Amino acid sequence: MEIGVSVLVLAAVFVLIAVRQVGRFRLQIWQIMLGGAIAVLVTGQIAPRDALLSIDIDVMLFLLGMFIVGVTMKESGLLYHAAHRLFRRAVSVDRLVLLLLFSFGLLSAVLMNDTIAIIGTPLVLHYARTLNVSPKMLLLALAFSVTIGSAMSPIGNPQNLLIAIDGDVPAPFASFLSSLFVPTVINLLLTFVVLRVFFREEFVDKPVHMHDERVVDPRLARLCVISFAIIAIMIAAKVVLTAVRPDVNMPLTLIALAGAAPIVLLSSRRVEMVRKVDWSTLVFFASMFVLMAAVWASGFFQSVLGGVDGLTSVPMILLVSVVLSQFISNVPFAALYIPLLQDTGAGTAEMIALAAGSTIAGNLLLLGAASNIIIVQNAEREGETITFMEFARVGVPLTVLNCLVYWLFLSL
Repeated sequence: MEIGVSVLVLAAVFVLIAVRQVGRFRLQIWQIMLGGAIAVLVTGQIAPRDALLSIDIDVMLFLLGMFIVGVTMKESGLLYHAAHRLFRRAVSVDRLVLLLLFSFGLLSAVLMNDTIAIIGTPLVLHYARTLNVSPKMLLLALAFSVTIGSAMSPIGNPQNLLIAIDGDVPAPFASFLSSLFVPTVINLLLTFVVLRVFFREEFVDKPVHMHDERVVDPRLARLCVISFAIIAIMIAAKVVLTAVRPDVNMPLTLIALAGAAPIVLLSSRRVEMVRKVDWSTLVFFASMFVLMAAVWASGFFQSVLGGVDGLTSVPMILLVSVVLSQFISNVPFAALYIPLLQDTGAGTAEMIALAAGSTIAGNLLLLGAASNIIIVQNAEREGETITFMEFARVGVPLTVLNCLVYWLFLSL
């Protein structure tokens, strides 16, 4: 089995993201991924036209729209004011972390994990500063919760939506919830236990005093409310359409752009809001699409997958999903695995296992989920970060536990 240049470039990207240092230069994640994309272009592993076509415009526009809404929520003060109503009962660090895990987890199942990652990052950093709690712990809680919570819904993340539609999952909302709701709740509780083990010094018996935050720009806040009303209505419509008319597609891009429209069209601060969008994360995603397309074109991982026996058993689906999703991203991986399962006559149970495995892969390593990158990139804009090894130290044992839980429930 020949290892091509694109696979070697991907390996180099992984190593650089792990060390984040070349000599005296401290590298940003987006710079490393951009370098990887440039490398496969320069070496001819992907043609310029194919590179452009590989960039998923729907994902880019979805992120742009949600970034605009997220920035506006923060700048208007609505984010912190609304969060106070949700988390004001958090009188201790234990309760705060539990509320964060379950709130973000359940919201990600409805609003999609990337959306909650965008909104949640400035919020957890705000709580870390004001309550004197470890920012790394709260950032990890956010990352793990949006990954785990998104697993139980066909619209929780892009790969689940792909599996629900292309995998011919009947009554997708009922199928996902009946199979994955209970193990997902258990995994959120396990996340709390794991965080308590690794950050035991944070869970001292000290009170947490939540303070209400005032809205600093009422007009901008009102536009945010309108934006979220639009998003909520359109998501509800998408849920109904997915259940009753799966052939009618309402793109997530449309939802995000419609949500951002009131801010862009009606706010006097529109230019400021667009300027404050996390453009470096958008560069990361565009670069990632190019690099992953080159790796995909090499056929290396397809040949690896073709040489594995027993691909339709639940344990193997979970294992292969978690491992290979680290290298070719979970959405391309799901696209590769779906026809392999269909060719062997696999049914709904196997498709649900694929959704659980490719989703929970995001808890293993930093590059396992797009939401992880969104969180880290946004955190670094505010002077905080999670390194590759800090994430893996907690994520690896947590992912093992998560997989065991899903395996037990999906094998019943």
